[in-house]
Amino acid sequence: MSRIIKIFDTTLRDGEQSPGCSMNLKEKLEMAKQLERLKIDVIEAGFAIASPGDFESVRLVANEIKNATVASLARSTEKDITAAYEALKGAVNPRIHFFLATSDIHMEYKLRMTPEEVLEKAVKMARFARNLCGEVEFSAEDASRTRPEFLYRVLEGVINEGVTVVNVPDTVGYTTPGEHFKFIEAIRHNVPNIDKATISVHVHDDLGLAVANSLAAIQAGAGQVECTVNGIGERAGNAALEEIVMALKTRHDIYQADTNIDTTQIYRSSRLLSKLIGVKVQPNKAIVGENAFAHESGIHQHGMMANKETYEIMTPESIGLKQNKMVLGKHSGKHAFVDKLSSLGYTFTSDEVVELFNQFKVLADKKKDISDKDILALVEQKQLAIPAVYSLDRFIISTGNTISTAATIRLRKNGDLIEGVSLADGPISAGFKAIGVLVDEELTLIDYGVEAVTDGTDAQGEAHVKISDGTHFYHGRGLSTDIIDASLKAFVDAVNQMLYIQETQKEKA
Repeated sequence: MSRIIKIFDTTLRDGEQSPGCSMNLKEKLEMAKQLERLKIDVIEAGFAIASPGDFESVRLVANEIKNATVASLARSTEKDITAAYEALKGAVNPRIHFFLATSDIHMEYKLRMTPEEVLEKAVKMARFARNLCGEVEFSAEDASRTRPEFLYRVLEGVINEGVTVVNVPDTVGYTTPGEHFKFIEAIRHNVPNIDKATISVHVHDDLGLAVANSLAAIQAGAGQVECTVNGIGERAGNAALEEIVMALKTRHDIYQADTNIDTTQIYRSSRLLSKLIGVKVQPNKAIVGENAFAHESGIHQHGMMANKETYEIMTPESIGLKQNKMVLGKHSGKHAFVDKLSSLGYTFTSDEVVELFNQFKVLADKKKDISDKDILALVEQKQLAIPAVYSLDRFIISTGNTISTAATIRLRKNGDLIEGVSLADGPISAGFKAIGVLVDEELTLIDYGVEAVTDGTDAQGEAHVKISDGTHFYHGRGLSTDIIDASLKAFVDAVNQMLYIQETQKEKA
């Protein structure tokens, strides 16, 4: 019988620490719901003590998620652990996850503590956490560079106090697969009470070995892996969830282990995260990249036509990437539209369906055929929508290679119309500049990009904009068959995101 490996997802905590990858409360909750559909075992919702926003995001996720354990990270202090417990109170299955560094370099230069002091503190905080919460995980930060004998003592000590999961992170991505296998194996053989806890690994990708090291740990006896969707995370990122899960599924003959993950939700999870943080998945990314199931070589194409298994070791359908059949158009009715939403795995209220259907009809007037990806794009825009102070009403842009570009932009601000004009070197720059003047904010454009949702000259363009007010970054999205329209909508959305976050922070103050 195969072992079941628990998947601990830290996209909302470690993943969000990637530069420029932050999410607002609504976005975090939407991602958490998708992780629940993916059937993640443990969702690490955040670092409750870090800020009021982090506390609130942990609390919201804990209250909403019913089919997964919800964890909050904490340092080894009573204040941190108490904050985590308070944020997790509404969870059906809460877990406090506290950590303390155990390597010589961290103890000497960061903690300025002796090994005996670290051991005493780890045990004391394990006892404190266990008295608050039935499920406690301990992480020995920088475990892969910790003296083995000391690590064994620490793990034995916290397990004696009721810790049920011991995590041994490769915090700086230093280890190699063979070395990591021996590392986990040695823990199993040298910690006397290890049978009372699950061994977990959290591997960073600094040398590009995070997934390989995680798989080696599983072979050596680890029962939980900590990872993120698309492998996002600090520095070079974390082990990619989708790669670990599909490696176990595809090479079951080697690993003899399974997960509880619904793999048909992998592609949707990857796509949603990419939209939330505005970071596109690289085309050649394993499992979820656009080229993962593309075959251009003539030799490959010939083999695929004869038998797909010549060049595909897994199917697109296994990760939820269905064939792109164009079955809807301007004459399609609401019933067919609802059936399509259902086939894609979405359920909405009658009012939401009416709103989406109206948007679909507008799109159908512009496009001959509507693909699944077009529908997904509409749905995702709906899911991620926030209360809008501003909306784009209309624009007129005059441009050419012999004149300065002039943009006339009209916005609706809480229902009232406001209009402005700006000159710049190009249509996007002029439009963005005019919007900045209308909203009366000093905004800096950090990043901007447009990609086609589908193929063809009538494809919808999806624009992503990242702006800064000098303090924080805000990400906006826009969708249209006109890329200038999509770009301006994305900029306005980024402004609304900024105002939404500012207002949320005021309410908490």
